[in-house]
Amino acid sequence: MSTGKSRRDQFSEATRAALLEAATRRFATLGFGGTSLEDVAADIQATRGAVYHHFPSKKALFEAVFEELETEAVRQSAEAGDRGEDPWQRALFALDAFLTTCADPVYGRVVWQEAPIAMGWVRWEELENKFAFGVIEEHVRALVESGLVERLPVETMSRLAFSMLGAAGQALSRAAEADKARVKDEYRLVIGRMLAGLTVRK
Repeated sequence: MSTGKSRRDQFSEATRAALLEAATRRFATLGFGGTSLEDVAADIQATRGAVYHHFPSKKALFEAVFEELETEAVRQSAEAGDRGEDPWQRALFALDAFLTTCADPVYGRVVWQEAPIAMGWVRWEELENKFAFGVIEEHVRALVESGLVERLPVETMSRLAFSMLGAAGQALSRAAEADKARVKDEYRLVIGRMLAGLTVRK
């Protein structure tokens, strides 16, 4: 029996992907408030009903865009971290990849500026915990277990790192394009120095 997808399923998936792409562009340029489902549908020459077939509301469409962006950000950060030779280097490589992603105007606008408004603070924080906190905690735990940093409470250190990275993300999302490289370098330097303060002195 064939396990291949039907043409209808393939068309449905292609339509959903096109809607997400069009919505991402609009949310990144016009924001959540300035984007309508009708405009997103028109961008791909689809009907409003086609949008509702995949997403019951504009908020649901936004959340899908958010999750797609965050999934890719986590993938890039993990991929960068994997290039490190030890937990410390892996954490710094992952940090650099995260800051680079935050400097991207699409990611910055959607994830850091529009998401708390579109989804509400509680839902935004819930999803940030889902995507980012686990990755941060994993790096912190690896640093502690390797003996590179002091054996302090892992969750507390992870929460503080999470807050620092959030501040960096907010700053980079709002920085003028000409200032992004400088802001990124400053946050990377300061966060790196603060983490270095936790290293075990030998």
